[in-house]
Order: sequence, then structure tokens, then C-alpha cells
Amino acid sequence: MHINKIRKYYFINNFDTNNIDKLDKQTAIIYRDYTSKIQNEVIIYKLKKHCKKKRIKFYISNNIKLAIKFNLDGVYIPSFNKSFKHLAYSYKKNFEIIGSAHNLKEIRLKEKQSINKIFLSSLFKKNKNFLGINRFRNLKKLTERNIIALGGISINNERKLNLLNQTEFAGISYFE
Repeated sequence: MHINKIRKYYFINNFDTNNIDKLDKQTAIIYRDYTSKIQNEVIIYKLKKHCKKKRIKFYISNNIKLAIKFNLDGVYIPSFNKSFKHLAYSYKKNFEIIGSAHNLKEIRLKEKQSINKIFLSSLFKKNKNFLGINRFRNLKKLTERNIIALGGISINNERKLNLLNQTEFAGISYFE
């Protein structure tokens, strides 16, 4: 597997052109700012313009109204969002609804929420949601949805994704 063929997702919480300009077209941006209650529409607009210029897909976390308003590529529904409100909206044909899960119960919820791609974490990062390779592989087999590896992926362990036949992954520190 060549790195250029891998689809990558980069989680960001601010607009930093230095990091975004280093990304290739196989990388998508997921903007999530959980520090403020109101997402800054100016930042979202600037990010959208910059991503469009760089031909990078752009998603926003947890706000389908803004994703539709700004005609983004999709919305990211985090694991803590148990709501089905996003299903009441109409959106363009290629609009993607993606989201995260940490266990089988959350995977089933994301399926019911009509999530297209499920970010399963944490693959390598040892935290309360740590899965490791075997548990990740087993959970991946239990859904028909496209699974994206998330959590602790680095240049040092990136080759281990081959063991999982994993062509998509997401991260934060991997890109910084």
C-alpha cells in the first residue's frame, strides 16, 4: 500500500494555513471546535475557501445546519452525539455524514444515524477507548460500513495499517 493511495482525515480546531498547505489532495479536513458554544462562521467560511482552493474536502463537526449553509462536503457526528436530528435535513447528493465510535454499541448507533463512514478509535493510542489491532479488526468485521482508523496513528506505526487492510485513517498529531 502506498501512502498516496491512502485517504486521510485531519482533525483541526483552528485555521492554520501552514498545516493545511502541507496536505495532499487525499487528505480531508474535519473542523471541530468544542471550546466555544457558537462556531465561528468567519473561520468556517475562510476554511471552506482555502480548502476549495487546495481541492481538499472539508467537513464540520456536530453542526449539520452550518455544513449545509456553507455547502460543505459533509458533517462529522462525534460519538457523544446520540441525536437523530440530522436526518430531518435535506442536503446535496454527495454530502457525507461521517462519525465516530469506540465500541459495538456506538457502531450500532452510528448505523441507525445513517453514518456513511465510522471512525473507530482508539487503534494505537492507549487511553480509556484503546482497542489495539485485534479488537479493532473484530469490531470492523461486525459492520458493513466503511471503517476509518483513528487514534495514535504515527509515521512509525502507519505500516501496521496494512495488517488491517486499512486504506483510510484519521488523526491530529500525525499531520503536525
